[in-house]
Amino acid sequence: MVAIDPPRTAKGPGARRAKAMSLAGHLLELKKRLMISAAAVVVGMVVAFAITEPIIDLLTEPIRAVAAVRGDDFALLNFETVTSGFDLRLRIAFAIGILLSAPVWLWQVWAFVMPALTRSEVRRTIAFLGAAIPLFFAGCYVGWLTMPHIVELMAQFVPEQGAQFYTASYYYDFTFKLLIVVGIAFVLPVFLVALNVAGIVSGRAILRSWRIAVLVSVIFAAIATPAADVASMAMLSGILIVLFFAAGLLSMLFDRRRTKRQDAALSAGIDLGGTPL
Repeated sequence: MVAIDPPRTAKGPGARRAKAMSLAGHLLELKKRLMISAAAVVVGMVVAFAITEPIIDLLTEPIRAVAAVRGDDFALLNFETVTSGFDLRLRIAFAIGILLSAPVWLWQVWAFVMPALTRSEVRRTIAFLGAAIPLFFAGCYVGWLTMPHIVELMAQFVPEQGAQFYTASYYYDFTFKLLIVVGIAFVLPVFLVALNVAGIVSGRAILRSWRIAVLVSVIFAAIATPAADVASMAMLSGILIVLFFAAGLLSMLFDRRRTKRQDAALSAGIDLGGTPL
């Protein structure tokens, strides 16, 4: 008789080699996509570096408005080191380069993750990004509208015998962080809807916490805007509260549709997995 070798089990060395090769393939793919994303960011930075002058002109508009009221000797953008001017332009180019290259690196992230997602997860991810990205930029725009009022309001507290010299690095960080924070705040309601779609929280539970949401919105607006700027604080907190209630109502609509599908499945004698009860 001819001896037949037993089949190799999943715990054999061959399986371990296959697993290692599969992991190496994933790492190579990740490296390739990271390099493509980095190259896109660099290209975006090169393009953005050429338009830093009008960006700086927009950033310093509130300073010029303060100087027009208090005098040219009162408010100036101060570059405290030899390389501060170049550093400011480089940081602006990096931020804008990330935005310009967003379609490339977002696609690279999506292409790397997509093979591991189911069809329903792909649809949910697309819907999430389709809602989150516009809301983020809308929040950045609201932060941009709020920023000049903050600068002009805070300048009023400087005494007449003083001067307001804005350090370039600090001024840029203040503006950039304000835009990012407000942009992220606008995206938070989308996360609530995502939690509802995932079945973690119901729309009714979201709306029941409206008192906490209103308090958090007011506190966040008070932190993001100066204490004396009541108009900016009211505008920002009002927008966040409206977005919260919109997320709660949309989640309740999803809950109602989910309940109707479950009732229809039960009446047809089919469980949620699609098999007869």
